[in-house]
Amino acid sequence: MAHHELMGGKLHLYKRENSRHWQCSTYLAGRNRRVTTKEESLEHAKDFAEDWYLELKGKHRAGEVMGGKSFKKAADQFRREYEIITEGQRNPQYVEGHMRRLDIHLLPFFGKKTLLEITPGLLQEYRIHRREETVAARGKPPARNTMHQEIVTLRQVLKTAARHGWIQYIPDLSEPYKTNGKISHRAWFSPEEYKKLYTATRLRAQKPKRKRYAWQSEQLHDYVLFMVNTGLRPDEVARLEYRDVTIVDDEPTNETILEIEVRGKRGVGYCKSTNGAVLPFERLKKRNNPKPTDRIFPKGHRELFNAILDEEELKFDREGNRRTAYSLRHTYICLRLMEGADIYQIAKNCRTSVEMIEKYYASHIKTSLDAAAINIRRPRPSTKTVKKTPRKPAKT
Repeated sequence: MAHHELMGGKLHLYKRENSRHWQCSTYLAGRNRRVTTKEESLEHAKDFAEDWYLELKGKHRAGEVMGGKSFKKAADQFRREYEIITEGQRNPQYVEGHMRRLDIHLLPFFGKKTLLEITPGLLQEYRIHRREETVAARGKPPARNTMHQEIVTLRQVLKTAARHGWIQYIPDLSEPYKTNGKISHRAWFSPEEYKKLYTATRLRAQKPKRKRYAWQSEQLHDYVLFMVNTGLRPDEVARLEYRDVTIVDDEPTNETILEIEVRGKRGVGYCKSTNGAVLPFERLKKRNNPKPTDRIFPKGHRELFNAILDEEELKFDREGNRRTAYSLRHTYICLRLMEGADIYQIAKNCRTSVEMIEKYYASHIKTSLDAAAINIRRPRPSTKTVKKTPRKPAKT
């Protein structure tokens, strides 16, 4: 390979064996930079290379050429640290979600950029790029939560870079032009709708449309009751094994309940059910004759659950929110609030925060409003006129 050094060895001019054009390269601002001269003549290639180098130096002095570590370097460091440090503390699927977002979306866009080049303006270009890309592929923009999760992953990578001293601060990652969004409550089943749902699942369990679907119908009925009386997330229920559940007599309430060891996105937690979860669990044990390590709900019930929702016209609430298996957890929280349960204890039992419950659940529960405190009235002042006695003149 032909090779020449220019500018005191800071600029390199070379030609590859399989190319007729000269290439030039230099090391500037912490990284190698290369470009083709598109020239076959050595003299013309030298002129191009020197002009390119001097222009690049000028941009570097003006702050237009950034140096430092690349985003890919920070992403590799984050990948190495996060998988090791969070092992056993974060759900593997949650960790995998970060890695998938890095590989599919973030690295193709930011990978060749230096960390100093990642500015709020570049992030806005990324949002526009993702919107255009998704609209072209699917005909609709990416969901708001999808973009939020990608920005969370980006922030984690930048935090890793900041911890290692590769950047001094994390740029503003907030979305511009964003107004205070409407806080919509999570889709749930009111007491009347919940009764309609479990009545329909019970009838389906007693009289399945086809005999071969009898087991699935019985499982679904117990699934609905189990979910609404425990408040577990669908992914937590999917991992639940029989050995994770114990039937106990609860002294404070004098009721028989379930104590559940939950493995979910926040690691291992605990849940105490209401009395209504005991009978479905006993039916499940009797029906399946399981081993302690067997899953309580080994198969999903999405299709049958959606079919019953459609039949009973319960798929959407009045605001148009789509109901899913997650709505059963939301129903548990709302029903407990309506019964006057302590919001802090609900948050602990559901492995979430009081803030989340107040924001998405308690705001639309009418029983959370105290009419006595709202409709309080001050006593009206007396309308009787008081006769004024004339003042006696002061003695002089």
